[in-house]
Amino acid sequence: MTKVVLTDGGMGQELVRRSRSEPTPLWSAKVLMDEPDLVRGLHAEFIRAGARVITLNTYSATPERLEREGAPELFKPLQKRGIDLAKAARDEAGDAAIAGCLPPLFGSYAPALTIPYDETLDIYRRVVAEQAEHVDLFLCETMASADEARAAVTAATESGKPVWVSWTLADHGEPRLRSGESLAAANAALGDMPLAARLINCCRPEAVDAAFADLLALGGKVGAYANGFTAVEALKHGGTVDVLHARHDLDPAAYADFAIGWARRGASIIGGCCEVGPEHIAALRDRLVSEGFEIAGAFDA
Repeated sequence: MTKVVLTDGGMGQELVRRSRSEPTPLWSAKVLMDEPDLVRGLHAEFIRAGARVITLNTYSATPERLEREGAPELFKPLQKRGIDLAKAARDEAGDAAIAGCLPPLFGSYAPALTIPYDETLDIYRRVVAEQAEHVDLFLCETMASADEARAAVTAATESGKPVWVSWTLADHGEPRLRSGESLAAANAALGDMPLAARLINCCRPEAVDAAFADLLALGGKVGAYANGFTAVEALKHGGTVDVLHARHDLDPAAYADFAIGWARRGASIIGGCCEVGPEHIAALRDRLVSEGFEIAGAFDA
């Protein structure tokens, strides 16, 4: 029986939908402080839906974003709150690995917004230092360029924890990172750093389909978790997520149709990104089981 690790879905958009507050440029970070029960509860829902890996809800709690919004002093408190809430959800809902979150520092889908590599690496090291003691693995996610991923993976690898790297791709055209680089080039930039898995995330599921052969060619464990946005071009640096819209043709059954295809082609890690909620993960769990796949723990597949 083929094993698949089922991860959670998108926290940010789901929290915006459930929150009493208006969206802010910090996405879901403010909710950590103002409405922590929402975060804990959503983590728990994903676990109950079948997720065996949940990711810290600290995607927007990076030093650069907090500095930009005039709240750099919140970095450590937000990191701690994200860790505590993920642990509380696991205690409440059942066994799941916790993935540390190394997101893009300057906002999603913006490979041109960079600083020198050494400065980028130093910032990722700060995030790793806060999370490493409390997580089971590190997820370097939504990496839009080879250098961004190289810095995040370098910092994560130094922790000694298993590392997953996940690149985000252009939604249309030939399979390429949003920087224009190929998956092969992005992977080569990582040299011989040990990777537990290579993934694609936060792009249309059709883009995952188009790139899947290239992903498999990199070798090792592979996976994918797509988003459900109609398009992402409207999101600008420092903007808010309410400018993005969900597709109406990607309900839980339709998303499962895409994801089961990735499993059949060899993906051993599957989940969801923005606009993919607990109901999508539950439908995917049921579809995987019905087709003879075994839902495995993070280190069992």
